Amino acid sequence: MNLRIDIPEDKDPIGYVWGEIVPKIGGAASGLSLAVYAHTTLGLREFEAARLRIAQINGCIFCLDWRTDRDGEKVEPTFIDAVEQWRTTDAFDERTRLAAEYAERYAVDHHGLDEDFWGRMKAAYSDAEIVEISMCIGSWLAFGRLNHVLGIDGVCKLPSTLG
Repeated sequence: MNLRIDIPEDKDPIGYVWGEIVPKIGGAASGLSLAVYAHTTLGLREFEAARLRIAQINGCIFCLDWRTDRDGEKVEPTFIDAVEQWRTTDAFDERTRLAAEYAERYAVDHHGLDEDFWGRMKAAYSDAEIVEISMCIGSWLAFGRLNHVLGIDGVCKLPSTLG
């Protein structure tokens, strides 16, 4: 474990960083992080395509290993490879491919989201779904990156109610 901040030996690194060290900010961040799993209306494959693409970009160890579980259903083990190959894979429908594309472009080239892209998004997703996936991607980008930058991604654990 290569932690970038000092964590008392008797403390769980995740609980300490997300709850104790900055309780007012950490609690709010934790609430958003949990809400994107608990309240999403996105399909599992779309959700996981966007989430895993951000995990690949962030390099978050835990996020790369995590698979969201919805009522006992998870994406297939080869799904992560398809996410990395989102441009050419035949494993994705249009919505899933767009979710991976949006996640990547949101993270690395948000200024390049052009009218062609938005036309495709608006044809496949409702405005509410676009806002929802944007908030999910923003959460994963910020918090997965936070965990990786601080070195706590190797010890991250989410509540079992999420997956």
